[in-house]
Amino acid sequence: MLTRPVGDSGLHVSRLGLGTLTWGAETGMEDARPLLRSFVEAGGTLIDTAAAYGHGQAEKMLGRLLHTDIARDEVVIATKAGFGVREGKRVVDTSRQALLEDLAASLRRLHTDHVDLWQLHAWGSAPLEESLAAMDYAVTTGMVRYAGVSNFVAWQTAQAATWQRAFPGRVRLTSAQVEYSLLARRAEIEVLPAIRAFGMGFFPWSPLGRGVLTGKYRTGLPKTSRGASEHFAWFVEPYLEPRSRGVVDAVARAAGGLGLLPSQVALLWVRDAPGVTAPLLGARTAAQLAPYLDAEALTLPEEIVSALDDVSGGPNTGRISDQTGPIR
Repeated sequence: MLTRPVGDSGLHVSRLGLGTLTWGAETGMEDARPLLRSFVEAGGTLIDTAAAYGHGQAEKMLGRLLHTDIARDEVVIATKAGFGVREGKRVVDTSRQALLEDLAASLRRLHTDHVDLWQLHAWGSAPLEESLAAMDYAVTTGMVRYAGVSNFVAWQTAQAATWQRAFPGRVRLTSAQVEYSLLARRAEIEVLPAIRAFGMGFFPWSPLGRGVLTGKYRTGLPKTSRGASEHFAWFVEPYLEPRSRGVVDAVARAAGGLGLLPSQVALLWVRDAPGVTAPLLGARTAAQLAPYLDAEALTLPEEIVSALDDVSGGPNTGRISDQTGPIR
C-alpha cells in the first residue's frame, strides 16, 4: 500500500486507515484479529481508535493484538481523548486533568509507552489553551509523538493551529479529522482550506457515507447492518433520505460501468480527493476489508470523478485548483 506524508510533518501513514469505532461493540476479537492482520499484511499502517470507542474496549482489544499478533513498530496508532459517555450521557471534557487521565488509560489499554498521534476528540468547554497545553506536555514527556484535532469546524481548527504556532516550543498540530464523503462534502467549504493553510494532514471519517454508499440500503434495512443495530441506527438514519438516494444511485451506476463495487467507487473518490491523507475505513471483518485492499492500485477516471462531484453537490474547488493532483 502506498503511503502519504501527514501534512508538512515527518509522519507518514498508509493512504488507507483502519477505524475501530465498532470494536468492543459489534466487532469482537474473533473478527478483529484477522481484520488487523490482513490490513497490516497489505501494507496498512494507520490504525485509528479512541478512548471512547466501546468504552475503552477498542483500545484494549488493539493492545492485546499488538502484544500477540502485530509488532508495535509496524503500525501508527492514532487515538483520541476528551469525549466519553458517563451515566448514559455523552460528555465532552477537554480539561487538562481529563485529557491526561484519558491518555494514561489509553497507554495502559494499548500496552505501549507512546501513541503516534493523539487527538482532541471534540471541541470542549475548557479553555482551548488548557487543552493544548496538555497536548504539549504529552509530547514533551514522550507519551505522544504528534498532536491533532478531530471534529473541529474551520474556525476552531484555525484558532487551535494559530495558538500552537504563536510561540516557540508549542507542538504544531499535525492533522485533523472530520466526516467527508460523497454524502458529506461540507468540509470542502472551510475546513479543508483551513487544514491546507496550516500544513495539516486530513483523515476523513465515514468515507462510505456511514455505510449508505455501499448500496446496501437501496431496497430496505438489512437486519445485520448498522442501520438496524441498537448501537448505530442513529448514526446511519440521517442519510436514509431522498437526496442521498440520488447520490447512491449515481455511485451504483458508475460502479456498474467500471466493473467495481459501489463501495470501492465511493472510497476511491474520497481517497484521491485534494488534501486527503487517508480515509478511515470502519470495516468490521476481514471479508469486508478485502474489496478495499483490492482497490489499492485503482483510480477513478476523471470523467467519473467529475460526474460524481456534480451529482453530490457541484465541482470540487480544491480539485480544480490542485495543480499537482492526488498521489496515485
